[in-house]
Amino acid sequence: MKLNVIAVSSLCLALTGVAMAQTANSSAKDGTQYTQAQAKQMAREAHTPEQYGALAGYYASRQRSYELKAADEKQEWARRSQNIMLTAAKYPRPVDSARNLYEYYSYEAAESGKLAAKYGQLAAPAQVPGVK
Repeated sequence: MKLNVIAVSSLCLALTGVAMAQTANSSAKDGTQYTQAQAKQMAREAHTPEQYGALAGYYASRQRSYELKAADEKQEWARRSQNIMLTAAKYPRPVDSARNLYEYYSYEAAESGKLAAKYGQLAAPAQVPGVK
């Protein structure tokens, strides 16, 4: 009886591991989602326009994500700015936290935009002047 429970448990764990590996492999092939470590490794190993295009797409989607987060935090900052009590205020106030998050997300969006433009230019085929 105990042996059957152990066998079934190990089989479930093995199947779960296989399913997770297949999911990670299929999402990497889609080019839609990379981890930050994968993106850094791709940047080190990129040599073809397709690889640079994948990097440009990754950083462009990351930029959009940070821009959405920044917009949400800007709204939260405005909401929290309406309700500031100066008496016995402790730092960081909620309004400060919202402002700091907004500035962080804006910075990250700008950096991701720069990297997307850089890799987008590398992905474009080289144009020779005077040749059409």
